[in-house]
Amino acid sequence: MVFAKPQAPPAKRLSVFPVACWILGLMAFTQLLVAGMALATRFEESRQVRVVEKVVVKSVIVRLPTHAEPSAPPAEPSVVSRPPVPPPAPTPMTIPQIAVPRAERLVNESRVARVAGDMGRAIVKLEEAQAHAPDDPGVHYELGLVHEQMGVFDTAAAHYEKVFQMGVSGAGALYEMAAAKLRDGFEQPADMLGKLSLGRVRIFNNPHHEGGQRVILTIPVQKGPAEQIDVAEIAVSVIFFNRTSKGEIIQLEDKKWVTEQWVTLPFDWAGGEENLRMTYTIPSQDHPTEHLFGGRTYYGQVVSLLYKDEVLDVQAWPRDLAARIPKPPLNGPGDTMLPEFQDKLPPDFDPQLPLLPALPLK
Repeated sequence: MVFAKPQAPPAKRLSVFPVACWILGLMAFTQLLVAGMALATRFEESRQVRVVEKVVVKSVIVRLPTHAEPSAPPAEPSVVSRPPVPPPAPTPMTIPQIAVPRAERLVNESRVARVAGDMGRAIVKLEEAQAHAPDDPGVHYELGLVHEQMGVFDTAAAHYEKVFQMGVSGAGALYEMAAAKLRDGFEQPADMLGKLSLGRVRIFNNPHHEGGQRVILTIPVQKGPAEQIDVAEIAVSVIFFNRTSKGEIIQLEDKKWVTEQWVTLPFDWAGGEENLRMTYTIPSQDHPTEHLFGGRTYYGQVVSLLYKDEVLDVQAWPRDLAARIPKPPLNGPGDTMLPEFQDKLPPDFDPQLPLLPALPLK
């Protein structure tokens, strides 16, 4: 009889495999858990700010004070103040040029005529210029000036109003000039009464001057304080009269015998007046000429002060010459102020001075 050896039951051999699988799974889970914790730790560290301190070695130079020069205290930090940058200057307005060349030439010719006192010719030139450039501000402004000087203030204001309506874009600097005319009104000669007058005329008569009789007049022109006047509109007219050997009083006709000079230029109205000096020389005559035409001696003069061609004040000496004034003054038949006769020349008189002041040397 054969007996076989008993074998191990299969259940016991199969129980080892599950245990091994559990062990392997536990190890894998542990590794995953460790890896996750490592990743979490690294992520937290990356969010922290790291401050790295470095030591930089820098050399400091210290100057040793000498015995002659004591050390100065450390300078306090100064604040540098920068000047403010000024705003850009505004561009000045200019007078626009007349677009039509022929009209521009006519306007220039009218200005020459206006300055010369020929208002009729100036008006004709401007009317022709207006026909070529009817809307030009320069033409209208010049028409306003001519009519203002002629005393036709309504027409002058109408032309200034046309320039004003064009505005800055159309009239440029003429806009402000026309606006000032319309705002301030027009100055008339009568407005200067009491503001501009003649002072006492001083007369120096030398009948024994070498070369003939010489008369020097010093004519003060007085202005009120704080008065604004146009110096270019002031004029002084002097009409000299002579007495002939036959007793006749005749007006001087030869203007070459008279020279004039303002004592101080330009006008500063120091002391409230400016002085005009006029030198009148009657040349000596030989006996035949004097016997034929008669001798002449100084008799007197009529001094008139004008502003914008209107007579403001008059002094006549002798007084009977007041009747010979061609145009009466605005303030009456003439001043009653008597002239002052001098027995010597003014201390600043120089007979060698020409009619006009000397030009400065370059």
